[in-house]
Amino acid sequence: MTERLLTDDLVTVEWLAAHLHNGRVRVVDIRGYVKTEDLGGGRQKATYTCASEEYERGHIPGAVYVDWTKDIVDPEGKVKAQIAPPGEFQAAMEARGIGEGIAVVVVDHAGGHLATRLWWALKYYGHDEVAVLEGGYGAWEAAGMPLTAEPTEVSPDVTFTPRKREELRSEVEDVLQQMQTQSHQIVDARDGAIFRGETQRGRRGGHIPGALNLPAGALVGEKGEWKCPEEIRELARAAGVDVSRPVTAYCNGGVTATQLMFGLHRAGMTDLSNYDGSWNEWGEREDLTAEDNRDLYGSDKNI
Repeated sequence: MTERLLTDDLVTVEWLAAHLHNGRVRVVDIRGYVKTEDLGGGRQKATYTCASEEYERGHIPGAVYVDWTKDIVDPEGKVKAQIAPPGEFQAAMEARGIGEGIAVVVVDHAGGHLATRLWWALKYYGHDEVAVLEGGYGAWEAAGMPLTAEPTEVSPDVTFTPRKREELRSEVEDVLQQMQTQSHQIVDARDGAIFRGETQRGRRGGHIPGALNLPAGALVGEKGEWKCPEEIRELARAAGVDVSRPVTAYCNGGVTATQLMFGLHRAGMTDLSNYDGSWNEWGEREDLTAEDNRDLYGSDKNI
């Protein structure tokens, strides 16, 4: 068995610079955006976009690009941004030189939710040797590290074998069962205003009934540096999360939820699942109840 290069899920700019020319290291640039438009009255519209033009202008030498809105999602999914099926995911990884024995380092603008989305997706499909670059592309550039606009040539002689870990992904039926049996804590990774329903995306505002709120953005600093495990555990406890019990995380589209999962994982939690459909699914279904800020103050009205 090939010895692992990655001993942590988070690597520094210095580590990557030292290993950049190792043939077993594959850097994946997944820069992109969730662009929001204010529609007035507390309502928002979100548009998912890639940043492929930025990659073409300059990227870490040897990095390949993944469009998070197309390359790793299910094109036939009824809910947008769902994880790609095994065959499609396998093809996307092999086309980028990712397979058995390859250590993957994922880079977004600042080491945040898009990088952790691919970290989670690779873990879900059984590829464990994957890490996020702390501070992302911004940290690499700020450190004066080399950049290039040259296309990256990828050798096709790799094999990616998808091996699903079902426990890492929850669908709506799983969440309903988890709520009924109280087997998992349901934790909302969105910011407080969206959680409370003051800001609304889609048909309804609010949150899944009984959910706790731990904004994923609270787990990182201004430049994308991750807080230490003990700080994350304290933030979790302050939000009412029992760090000894399983958590199912969700957000708007199952992306920022992976940032929360990544932080809780670094804090020592192991039983973590991503509700992939998240509010893009729950908020649009009339058969599923939702709580808003009025419920937090004693109203029994569901929306």
